[in-house]
Amino acid sequence: MQKIQTLETTKKLLPLILATAIFMQMLDSTILNTSLPSIARDLNESPLNMQNAIISYVLTLAVFMPASGFLADRFGTRKIFIASLILFSLGSLFCAASQNLTHLVISRVIQGIGGSLMTPVGKLALIRTFEKKELVKAMNYAIIPALIGPVLGPLVGGYMVDYLSWHWIFLINIPIGILGIVLGIKYMPDYKSKIVNFDMKGFMIFAGASLLLSIALELFGNTKNITPVLIFFILGFLFLYYYYKHARKDNNPIFPLNLFQVRTFRVGIIGNLATRLGISAVPLLLPLMIQVAFKQSAVTSGWMIAPMALTAMFAKSYVIKILNKFGYRKTLMVNTFIIGTLICCLAIPDINSSLLWFIPIIAVLGFFNSIQFTSMNAISIADLRNFQTSSGNSLVSVNQQLAVGFGIAFGLIVLKFFENNQELIHNETHNAFRLTFLSVGMLTILSGFIFRKFHVSDGENLKSQ
Repeated sequence: MQKIQTLETTKKLLPLILATAIFMQMLDSTILNTSLPSIARDLNESPLNMQNAIISYVLTLAVFMPASGFLADRFGTRKIFIASLILFSLGSLFCAASQNLTHLVISRVIQGIGGSLMTPVGKLALIRTFEKKELVKAMNYAIIPALIGPVLGPLVGGYMVDYLSWHWIFLINIPIGILGIVLGIKYMPDYKSKIVNFDMKGFMIFAGASLLLSIALELFGNTKNITPVLIFFILGFLFLYYYYKHARKDNNPIFPLNLFQVRTFRVGIIGNLATRLGISAVPLLLPLMIQVAFKQSAVTSGWMIAPMALTAMFAKSYVIKILNKFGYRKTLMVNTFIIGTLICCLAIPDINSSLLWFIPIIAVLGFFNSIQFTSMNAISIADLRNFQTSSGNSLVSVNQQLAVGFGIAFGLIVLKFFENNQELIHNETHNAFRLTFLSVGMLTILSGFIFRKFHVSDGENLKSQ
């Protein structure tokens, strides 16, 4: 009886624990953007150099995420999750105490190590705690912060910099981290695996590929010289090919190739990557357009996209009903087409239109984004066996991280292409944004066809009774 009560309590609180980690990480990923000029002034640095504070964090995530599954299997999900929260909170404290850019970059690396572990390990515990038919509902609650964080980040960052100081954008993580640690100690299950061999060579090769591709992504948005970007991309894909050759020979690779023999995992990974190219560009492009083209403040742009968070939370009560009625194949195909069309609709208002025209589009977009992320995350791991969940979950997390980076880079590249073509945009910066939204929206619509590869019956084991 005691065990049943403990399990029920764990099931109630585990989504909240994971949500705490996701919210902290997603908020931190976006809150820094609006604060960089203020931090640069205080540290006597050029705002352009401050990009290192963002890049160091992204690169650390890309390098250490592949090890999350092994560490959880070796030391237990509870120990690694709590350790990751401690590292992230300490890194946040060190960031707030930084006296120069070097201190800040080192502190961001510490944060990145914690961030690279806490979300994948928390998700792994969730996957192993809930039965397949309960998993979508649990993930549905945990995934909401992933939608709210990028929306609240610029808004909270703008207010904190204007009314407090930039230090608070890091200090806000500490009470959230403490809450997560307390809940983790009491309620996080401690799953381990008997197989603890670590593929160090595979980890180094894959981490090298992630690092090179992440550097290429950062350069994509920050340089006019395409040569180094191409070099890093080519090297990154060569490392991926080298990993493929290694994984074929190794008995226990960090990401076994048999993961891709699971069709739902394979299609889910590819669909996740392609769909996020468009979706991930919007939280960057929309505030940028409101500030650059419409000449509004960062706080105003933050408030403009706030409805996306409200409708994302509202959608969570409908996701399971929609999936149970229409299935994953139809839901993901139709939902992706709707999201792509809504992104295209952001191109309709012209420079003389009221900003209020954007609010209904943004609000509806938040609703369908919520359905998309919950569905893609659930179906990707639906048919993995127990011995595949650690590596499969880690790879899904790495894939999402790279997909978000690709999406942001893609949005910036398309925007710069149109900005440089003055005849096409008739010397109106706003037209460059409109054409970019059309391009990104069309790409998203096309990505929906990837989900045709699912069978109608896929995800049946996830349906709640």
